[in-house]
Amino acid sequence: MTLLQEFGKFIEGSYQITFSPLTIHSARRALLDWHGALIAGADTDAASKLREAYVEELGVGHCSVAGSHQKAFSRAAAFMNGTISHIAEFDDIFRDGAYHPACPTISAAFALAQSRNDSVEDLLAAIIIGYEVSTRISKVIQPSHYKYFHTTGTAGVFGSAAACAYLLKLNASQACDALATAGTFASGLQQAFRSDSMTKPMHPGHAAEVGLNAALTAQAGMTGTPDLLEGDAGFGAALCENPRWEELFEGLGSSWNIEHMTFKNHGCCGHNFPAIDAVSHLLNDHQIDIEQIKKIRVGAYKATNDVCRYVHPKTPFEAKFSLTYTVSARIILGRVRERAFLEAALNNPKIYSMEDKVELSVDPECAAKFPLHRSAKVEIEMNDGSIYAHHQYTRHGDPDEPLTDQELVDKFHELAEPRIGLQQAQTISGEVLGGADLSVRDLAKLWSK
Repeated sequence: MTLLQEFGKFIEGSYQITFSPLTIHSARRALLDWHGALIAGADTDAASKLREAYVEELGVGHCSVAGSHQKAFSRAAAFMNGTISHIAEFDDIFRDGAYHPACPTISAAFALAQSRNDSVEDLLAAIIIGYEVSTRISKVIQPSHYKYFHTTGTAGVFGSAAACAYLLKLNASQACDALATAGTFASGLQQAFRSDSMTKPMHPGHAAEVGLNAALTAQAGMTGTPDLLEGDAGFGAALCENPRWEELFEGLGSSWNIEHMTFKNHGCCGHNFPAIDAVSHLLNDHQIDIEQIKKIRVGAYKATNDVCRYVHPKTPFEAKFSLTYTVSARIILGRVRERAFLEAALNNPKIYSMEDKVELSVDPECAAKFPLHRSAKVEIEMNDGSIYAHHQYTRHGDPDEPLTDQELVDKFHELAEPRIGLQQAQTISGEVLGGADLSVRDLAKLWSK
């Protein structure tokens, strides 16, 4: 039996699973967090341009598109919402796989569920399965995969395909076909977010559409390549070095990765988080006069240095991928949320000056623990020679230091209220986390225009 055949068997068997309250609640947390990221991205310039590009596909179908009063067919909605929900950089993370599963997985499953008028309960189960399949694949291909590829665009196709296969109740063979077809369209190069472009968010959008399309074609009888993962010219051979396929099914069905997600506490690239959290720890624990800071030394892992390398960023995109900027913004503004990426903040002379005091280097201990741990060592040296130091072993929001439900709701409201108002935001957070029995179409009415 091939790897994807094994996953197909797992998906078919999952239709009989009754998930625990903890697993379902974890899926509700993921669904709420996706809504916050989606709503936050909906009024951006990139989202506006995307909807303009899709104007011919709006005005038909049953599926909501963030920022538009017009509906679309499921594939178009999956692509657009998958893209829009990644724009603001607030989407969740599976730490072990350097992967954002919500954008491709939930965007595809939500579109399909809305087109079919499925219940939110069905959607939650599909999300659990999509997360499980794709996070497992994302984990065993790291760390070499992340050298060139954006995991959300590559592993994301398996999340969307698995979730949609669950909703369609495909049999094991069909589910394998869906995953196999999706896998051959996996794509997303890291170079796309090493420059200021609008391409990066389209990676999960593409993955969402690819997985949904693969599931629908599998349902119609189109077949895929069963050994696509492990074949000599397959996914593993092409996209990473020495994938650990032997670990792929460890504990499958007995534990659920959706219970171990990272939810972002800052509105930027997750590689910045440990340093921001370390600075927060020092500022909260000590009476530090920020006017007297002489130097800030940050030791992190290699990906932080490679990806978050911008200094004195000129655009919000560059700022989100700038360690020096985000650390400085935390010191000057107190938080690294949306306000940190407005024009006023980008032109703030205090932030600009503080950036010149930040030194970033690769710390061997932090580098050795990546990707299982995202850590940073920070030293703040004062003008009088005193030094405050902290080793941040994980990120606030990671599974070993998770956001509480209230913190997650507060984050959602901060993103949603300015755009849809307090009442609608309260209704969404209450319905999603509160366990209301409603359809996906009814849920979509709460945020779609």
